[in-house]
Amino acid sequence: MAKSKAKTKANKKKRQSVTEDMRQKKQKKLGFLVRMNHRTMMMIPLAIFIIAALLLTVHFPTLGIDLQGGVVVTAYGVNANPDDLAKYVSKEIGTQVRVESFSGISQKGVRIYAPVGTDPTKIIKVMRVKYPNAEYNPSEVQPTFGKIAQQQGIKAIIFAFLGMAVVVFLFFRNPVSSSAIVFSALSDMTIALALMSLFGIQLTTATIAALLMLIGYTVDSNILLTTRLLKRKENTVEEAYLSAVSTGFTMSTTTLGALVVLLAVSTSQVIDSIAIVLIFGLLADFMNTWIFNAGVLRWYLLRKDAGRVKK
Repeated sequence: MAKSKAKTKANKKKRQSVTEDMRQKKQKKLGFLVRMNHRTMMMIPLAIFIIAALLLTVHFPTLGIDLQGGVVVTAYGVNANPDDLAKYVSKEIGTQVRVESFSGISQKGVRIYAPVGTDPTKIIKVMRVKYPNAEYNPSEVQPTFGKIAQQQGIKAIIFAFLGMAVVVFLFFRNPVSSSAIVFSALSDMTIALALMSLFGIQLTTATIAALLMLIGYTVDSNILLTTRLLKRKENTVEEAYLSAVSTGFTMSTTTLGALVVLLAVSTSQVIDSIAIVLIFGLLADFMNTWIFNAGVLRWYLLRKDAGRVKK
């Protein structure tokens, strides 16, 4: 019995030693963040945020049909290159269309998106020339309903953002750290929208949902960092930061890996769009949380410590 207990204790110590070694190696790899000047940590993300905001003023993501109205023709049993098919249909009906493919458990097909006022029967007629055996299902979203969905989506983002800001300010009761968290969330959304614009991803009800999810994730990582630094148990700010960034990077990379796998195996355009927007936001959050917010907090704590020394 005594030997068994001693063996269990030895194994426990060995596991703890291995875990500690892995933690130290990870912190050593991330040590370059500690060596960065806190002003540099704040200025780089701020410059990227300004560039993203300027990009959005020039070219905002295109609104999807569910937000602006339009015509959708779903063709089941069609296996074609979306770009080639879009060129063919656009040329034949005289209106620019967008085509995306989909695949389900039992069947494959394409969806053809056309602007408001397009006659879906023209699209079906043109498609039947090449794919006479396909099954066609037309649908239409009126501009009025699209506008309502657009307004509701904007309201949801604004109320979610304001609610998050209020909770953060009430929790920390510190204008510097709270403002840094709110700005990080705003920057994550702005950069994600700018990347959507660059890669031609439409703003739809699905991607709005992804942006709302991004607010929650941003707050989680920023609260982890802020709590560790403001209420640190470690001897120095640098040690507390390394501890937080080690945990945060593990959390973020795990989520990022799950989203990449989801994107790879998904056959749904809606799920693809949500995953891509979340990946954009998470990549932005790496920078805004662990560089910008960390720089703000290090600057704040240095000033705070300097004030105590003077007193």
